[in-house]
Amino acid sequence: MKIGITGGIGSGKSLVSEIISQAGYKVLNADDIAKQIMVEDESVRELIIDAFGNESYNGNELNTKYVSKKAFSSVDNINILNSIVHPPMVYKINELMNKELDDSKIVFVEAALVFEAEVDEILDHVLLVTADEDKRIERVTKREIGRLSKKEILERMKFQIPENEKENLADFTIKNNSTLADLEMKTKLFLTVFESMKG
Repeated sequence: MKIGITGGIGSGKSLVSEIISQAGYKVLNADDIAKQIMVEDESVRELIIDAFGNESYNGNELNTKYVSKKAFSSVDNINILNSIVHPPMVYKINELMNKELDDSKIVFVEAALVFEAEVDEILDHVLLVTADEDKRIERVTKREIGRLSKKEILERMKFQIPENEKENLADFTIKNNSTLADLEMKTKLFLTVFESMKG
């Protein structure tokens, strides 16, 4: 069984992934896979340089700050970057998940853009982690001190499918407006559900 963990910026999806990982399950990270592809896949590198310029890379390293700034400057730019990175990323996620299922019954992938990147098409179920917007902004502001302003956080939220739409698309939802202990309890409950479903 392939399960996606998704949620907007500041929702707590990474904490849920961590709880699931600590419970002994394999959790792939779509962001890490995407970054690896952007560095190691020559054709992807060339397309990114063509779209955003030579400054996209510092030697072999991806200039993450520069590429993020360029990408989040307009809907067109984010669409260009996504069209370059998402197809090989989804292919790689599927490959890694299938490999993992040789030894396990359940494998997870954490992906912020599970619907936007159409990762959901290779998954059996999607677990959405959601929280009220003010909670999400507060969390990200604390986490990204000196890195992201409230304006930049709101800009990034704009490029993601609204939370209420995601709730309609997801199979399961965890509301994360309370404590870490509450989030842990809800996550473990879902793990029990997934265990009972795997057959």
